[in-house]
Amino acid sequence: MESVLLRPLPSAGLGRRGSPRGPRRVGAVVGFGERSRCWRGVAVAAASWMEEAGVAVLEEGVRRNPAVSDSYRPQGMPRPNATGLEAQARVCTGPEQTRPLGEEQAMRVLDTILRSAMGELKDEPVSSAQLGAFFAGMTIRANSFPEATQWSEGERRAMSLFWPRLINVLPPEVKFIADPEGTIMGANGLTGPRYVGQSTAEMRLVGALREVLAGGHLGYEEVQCVLKDVLPIELANENSKMVSEALLSAFLIGQRMNRETDRELKGYCLAFDDELGPTPVADVKSLTHYGEPYDGNTRFFRSTLFVAAVRACYGEACLLHGVEWMPPKGGITEGQMLKFMGANTHLSPLQAKTLLEDESTGFAYLNLQEACPPLSSIIGIREHIKKRPPLATSEKVQQFVRARGRESMVAGFYHVGYEDPLLMLMRRRTVHAGLVVKGEEGALSMTTKERSVHASKGLPVNHCSGFRTPNSINFSEADGISREGFKVIVNAQELGFESTETPRTDRSVLKNLELGLAALGGEKGPTYDRIVLNAAMVDHLLGCTGAEDIQSALERAREAIDSGKALSRLMNYIKITHKVS
Repeated sequence: MESVLLRPLPSAGLGRRGSPRGPRRVGAVVGFGERSRCWRGVAVAAASWMEEAGVAVLEEGVRRNPAVSDSYRPQGMPRPNATGLEAQARVCTGPEQTRPLGEEQAMRVLDTILRSAMGELKDEPVSSAQLGAFFAGMTIRANSFPEATQWSEGERRAMSLFWPRLINVLPPEVKFIADPEGTIMGANGLTGPRYVGQSTAEMRLVGALREVLAGGHLGYEEVQCVLKDVLPIELANENSKMVSEALLSAFLIGQRMNRETDRELKGYCLAFDDELGPTPVADVKSLTHYGEPYDGNTRFFRSTLFVAAVRACYGEACLLHGVEWMPPKGGITEGQMLKFMGANTHLSPLQAKTLLEDESTGFAYLNLQEACPPLSSIIGIREHIKKRPPLATSEKVQQFVRARGRESMVAGFYHVGYEDPLLMLMRRRTVHAGLVVKGEEGALSMTTKERSVHASKGLPVNHCSGFRTPNSINFSEADGISREGFKVIVNAQELGFESTETPRTDRSVLKNLELGLAALGGEKGPTYDRIVLNAAMVDHLLGCTGAEDIQSALERAREAIDSGKALSRLMNYIKITHKVS
């Protein structure tokens, strides 16, 4: 089976093969045509600063178009089989969301798996991770899902036809996942009860999987032990993996299908807190940790990078974290935008601490590769799983740098049921304030667009909930327990904003930068309004000093942009990331 592992990326400043490359024309990064002289000024300044810093930036244009988010998918990472992925999208989801396969589709996917296992699909094999996810979904549905989302008659007929042939070509770990207790496949399911794994790490994983595949749950310590045993995924040698990708993908998607408990989510969230040693502590009065969905935006303007530059102007330091590219959406991320502008996006937490403390920047971005290598190691497996695992929730509530002063967390969400778990994880982090936002695309960006009477069911966009420590209470005395909660739907029109359509970017990193830099350059319009709204509302809802009155908070954000300070901080950041030690 084809591995979806990647070897570690080269260090910052080196080409993909580890050799220095010549500088590329930075003006292309922010040279957005003829709409504004401000942009051309930014381009010249960025180019000058990077030349001064002696930066060697990758020449991207030869092999890909860095203006589009899809191009940031890591090179050399095998793509999943499309037929298998389509089936996984239907069967590897929740008890109510699962859509059983019809007989024709079940026949097609099982035939594809058979031919792949027999070595007939050299160009697009079904990976081990896909096999683990697909059969985990089928097993959990058979064991614990309600009748409506258990196997359809078509799936039963297809499996009865193909399983006697699959049993002869599938690896033992996949046969275990498909029938762990020998109760699903009848006489052809005898491998599962006897299977124990091939290493110490796999033995613990197999034991946990038996509970997960039966629809059960694990304790906090069990989840942490499994994750620490199996991550980071590494190659023991060229032909042998230390842990089966099929087992790991079955574990990850199985936990999500079973609707992970608070204890399980805490296990995912806190498992690698000590991975790099003691957490650096920044000497700042206030620090906000931003938890954007790591898989980015595919349709609408993503504002958080620009909001961070604005809030830094008045002492609200901001720590962003994420990856360049993440499935399933593979959309625009802060890492892509910063890299496209020429910043060093591979900083250590200690270097991020320095940037947070720097009075000319006041914000920082951390790539998961440097901040938490174990979690970064399974990006490829996550693409082959198709659906989001529990890590998609817990990774938004990380604390890679601490602060001597006040700490807050902000995270975006979309699906019903994850609002309270996110707040629970934030409370577990013992921060002073926490905020979850249902922004556009499930990200953090609140909109100024008036809600339509035909809006979809569920929580509306701009729904916010959270907690904060009352100003009258000393946090150290309260020991992180005395907090006041709130829920609010932000109505931008009540705050004086005109209702406008959200600017579309449609996976264009260049377009997102064009919009954001123009707004920071003072160009009024929908993008400008969204940056102001999101900066001020976060200040206000988190209870930040000077933002008790929302109109004052809005004016403060506008002043940070109109004075040019926010744009200056963003440009300073690009320069200083290459000098910080």
